[in-house]
Amino acid sequence: MSSPTAPTERPRITACIIAFNEAARIGDCLASLAFCDEIVVVDSYSSDATVAIAEAAGARVLQRAFDGFRSQKAYCVEQASHDWVLCLDADERVSAGLREAIEQARDSGFSGVAGYRFARLSEYFGRFLRHGNAYPDRVLRLFDRRHGGWRGKREIHEAASVDGAVRTLRGDLIHYPYRSFEQQLAKTQRYARMMAEHEFARGKRATLGKLVLAPAWRFWRGWLLRGGFRDGWHGLVYAYVRANYVRQKTIMLWLLQNGQDVADPPGDQP
Repeated sequence: MSSPTAPTERPRITACIIAFNEAARIGDCLASLAFCDEIVVVDSYSSDATVAIAEAAGARVLQRAFDGFRSQKAYCVEQASHDWVLCLDADERVSAGLREAIEQARDSGFSGVAGYRFARLSEYFGRFLRHGNAYPDRVLRLFDRRHGGWRGKREIHEAASVDGAVRTLRGDLIHYPYRSFEQQLAKTQRYARMMAEHEFARGKRATLGKLVLAPAWRFWRGWLLRGGFRDGWHGLVYAYVRANYVRQKTIMLWLLQNGQDVADPPGDQP
């Protein structure tokens, strides 16, 4: 008489977070990850209480100098004790609905897939944006690192990818991207510069047509064609700022290809 087959062990999940001076937000992020088997935080030498808060929440905290968003996240994934990883930024939280969907997928052994994507729902100055370019903004954040990860050379607007099937889970990843409008503008300008430098290094060039038309297309596509107007004035402001990001990026690319600097040399800042 043959012995019964032993049940397959439930896969374990490591939550991976990168952070820098996120004391005000990382606590809620870590609390939403309580269902994970391990939490790893890679900190870029924060000067606030980020590390203390993360350690108090039970996370394993590592320090690493920041050299790019993709590189930082790839390093964090490499430090995980388990092959299935769930990657978040410190300004993100797993909603109750998404947690339930992840747990159900884990209970089934993550059978037949290499990763999962889900919608990201962003809060924008008092309102969650549910239309336009802001939503559903599906992101691949739960995956088997043996089949992929944070690959490629682009350090900005980085995205994970896997070799294998990818399924979409119900539920939202809640996102609190901006502390203030001033912070959004500074962040957007920084990202525009990084993206322009990346595109220039890859040989991409701006044209006069793109300088004029690309920002307008971004605005009308998001606000009108994709229904961003349904989010009221929040959607209007968001669409304007995102269009301005495209404008800044294209102008900076134009300047770079014409031999001009787009940032102050190190040491020249006041």
